Order: sequence, then C-alpha cells, then structure tokens
Amino acid sequence: MDGAEHSLDYRGGTGAMETTSGTDEFQPFDGNLIGNLQSRLRLLQGRVKVLEEENSNLSSRLATCCCSERRMNFDDGSSSIEKSRKYGSLKDKTTKKKAVEKTPGYNTRILDHCSKRYIALKVMYFGRRFYGFASEAQMEPTVESEIFRALDKARLLVGGRKESCYSRCGRTDRGVSSVGQVIALYLRSNLKDPPNGENGNHNAEEHHDGEIDYVRVINRVLPNDIRVLGWCTVPVGFSARFSCLRRKYKYLFWGANLNISAMERAGKKFVGEHDFRNFCKMDAANVHNYRRCIMSFDISPCDVRMEGNLLWAFNIEGSAFLWHQVRCMVAVVFMVGQGLEDPDVVDILLDPLRTPRKPQYVMASENPLVLHSCEFEGVKFRCSTDAGEALQLHLSNEIRTYELQAAIFKEALLSCLPITDDESLSDNRKIKKKICHVPLLSRPTEPSYEERRAKLNSSSKSSSNTSS
Repeated sequence: MDGAEHSLDYRGGTGAMETTSGTDEFQPFDGNLIGNLQSRLRLLQGRVKVLEEENSNLSSRLATCCCSERRMNFDDGSSSIEKSRKYGSLKDKTTKKKAVEKTPGYNTRILDHCSKRYIALKVMYFGRRFYGFASEAQMEPTVESEIFRALDKARLLVGGRKESCYSRCGRTDRGVSSVGQVIALYLRSNLKDPPNGENGNHNAEEHHDGEIDYVRVINRVLPNDIRVLGWCTVPVGFSARFSCLRRKYKYLFWGANLNISAMERAGKKFVGEHDFRNFCKMDAANVHNYRRCIMSFDISPCDVRMEGNLLWAFNIEGSAFLWHQVRCMVAVVFMVGQGLEDPDVVDILLDPLRTPRKPQYVMASENPLVLHSCEFEGVKFRCSTDAGEALQLHLSNEIRTYELQAAIFKEALLSCLPITDDESLSDNRKIKKKICHVPLLSRPTEPSYEERRAKLNSSSKSSSNTSS
C-alpha cells in the first residue's frame, strides 16, 4: 500500500488474483499483500463497529440534552442528527430547519422532544413592583410573566401554557405578596420515563435521583424579588386552583390606637359559610355565587416592634375567596378597631336580605397583604440542601437590603425640622376625623347583584337588536 495506487483483479475460474501498478504487465501472485489487506479489512470493520456504538451513544445523549435540538430521520435504517447548539454535533445540510413553536409573549424554543414531568412549584414574591400575579394584566411586569421568562431562559418549557397544563392557585392583585403561591405545569425532566404521581406517590425519594434541581436552576434566573421555595411531583389531573383544599392569607398592621379585642370579636363573625357580596368587588358578569366558607379568622402579634408599636397580623383561612374579599373584610374590621363601627355591623353586612346593596367604602391597602399558604392533599414540597442554603442566603441578603433602606428613611426622619407642639391644632384634627366618618349603613350604596344582572341583560339585548 504505502501511498501507491493498487487495484485488485479477480480472474474467474483460476482462483488467482494479480495486481497492477499502472501498467498492463501482470505481476506474480503476492501472498503478503493478501494478508495485509485482510488485516486492514478486519481493522476497518472493528473501527466501523466502534463508530456505530459511539453514534448510538451520542444519539441517546442528545435525546435528553437540554441545550441541543435534534431531528431524527429514518431513511433506509439510517439516522442523522441535526444541530447541537452548544456541542456542535453533525448537521444534515439537506434537511430543512424544523419550525419552532413559540409561546406567546416569550422568545422561547419549546423542547417538545424532551422527557417531561408534571410538577407543582411553591413560589414566593414581593409584590410591590408587580401589576399582580397573572400575566393577563394590562401592564407589565407581572409575577407570572417573570416566572415564564425564567423557565424559558432555563430551557425547562416543553410547550405552551395549554400544552403544559398550566394552573395557578391564587391570582393575587397588584402589590400583593406571597410566600406560598403554587403553580403546576409540565417541565423538562432528566429522567427518561419520569413518574407523575399516578399512584399517589408524589414524593418518593427514588424518583428524584438524577432529576433536575428545579429550585436551584430556576432561582438562578429569577429576579431578586421572586423565588421558588420547593417542588413536588403531582398527578396528571392535579390543578393548582381546583385541587387546593384551603388558602391562608396574612394581613400585617401596626396595632397602635386600635382596639384589638373589638377587632377580634368582629373577625370571628366571618367564620363559617356566608354571603360575602358586601365584602368584595362584585363581578356580576362572571360570578353568580357569593357564598364562601371562612375556616378561621384570628389576630396574632408578630415578633416585630418599632418604637413601642407592635406589629400584628390578621390570619384568615378559607376554601376560596372572592375578588378583593380579604381587603374588604380587613377594612371593615379596622373601622371597628378605630371605634368608628360596632362589631355587629359585620352581621348586618353578611345578610343580603338586610343589606342587598354594598355600602361604598375604601378597602384596605394591598401592600401588607400576603398569600401565606395553599394546602393540598398529599403534596409535600422538597428542596435540595444546596438549593436551600442558596435560598436562605439570598433571602437574608434581601432582608439586609431592605433594612438599609429603612435606615435611610429613619435618617431622613431624624433630619426633619421640629414640629410645633400646638395642642389646640391636635385636638381639632381628632374632632375633624370623627366628624368625617359616615356610618357604613348610612352611606351611598353600589348597585345590587340583581340590578347589575338586569343591566347586563339589557345591554346584551340592545346589542343583539343593533346587530340584527
């Protein structure tokens, strides 16, 4: 061989094989050449076998790779691997680029070829800068949009919202925070055949070996005011909204100048199943049943004090809540605590026969409201040690950041000019405050549910007549 060109000439019937080296002169039979060729052939056959095994191994790795796109073509038993963005695998130049599905609102490439797993995520967020949780809000940013951007960046999405069976437990409003929001959806999995809790074994430890550390991976790409606290495998029929057994809200407030015992008496009146149409923002077009069950309503002190003023919290648990229900209940209880209303006003407002129309009043501020927890049957969230340590460090740093901001405001407070101690002016302000309060039952009212429905039906009929 050695770089020279050789050809093999098989002469039928004689069994002889001769070689030529560019001339017409036949050379005598060379046995060493035959041995060398056979040895070379065996070497090449072995190399082909090794390459086939390596190709099979690479194909298997690409099937679960998070950073590549693949396309398998089975033509005459062969396969071609198209494009690995990160590792530069072989590319079939004759194959057209596969169309990539996009999730509306996000610049994402859906990994619909990957293994997927239906999981629930427990999420916390500080709601001050967000226009609510749901991304259907008219303004950005929302908590949900930030979460999906992070899932896209981490390449965990396996489809659009519908394909991912996405659901959320609570749809908190603008400015409301949470330390226990729950969402559920399909995400990419490292496991070839991941379990999805069909047998109720949602938290089997062996199912997590080799799995993606969802808490760690997602938290790396989330903004500082959103964090995933844990994850759990859930059954395919699970809904973060409809599978929830109870939700708990906390509303924080400073207790100075408030009658806590009177507030507790008023709060206990909410416990049980009642019609809360006078304690919500009514949506007559979509909500027709305003009966909800409150399981507990209590007030407890927090371990925070500022200049002798103790921080308190309303703790409210229920199976479900109406739009702005918690903030409306808290607003009325605050009036009781200030001595502006009697606790019995709650009983009157809970009776739609006695009070068919909601009195006009301003609901409590959204910033102190926290969705504290969402309870489900059989769902136990988990977090790896590494992810948990990183999470605790991050939250501790955030606390220090906000404490520094509070210290700056305190410095500004100390720098304010002294206020003249005018007792007569102070007394006038107190008198003015009491005079300005109009009792709830004497205030102008909003339209009743029946009046709202009649107006909607009238508008619908008018539209039908106009179109016809």
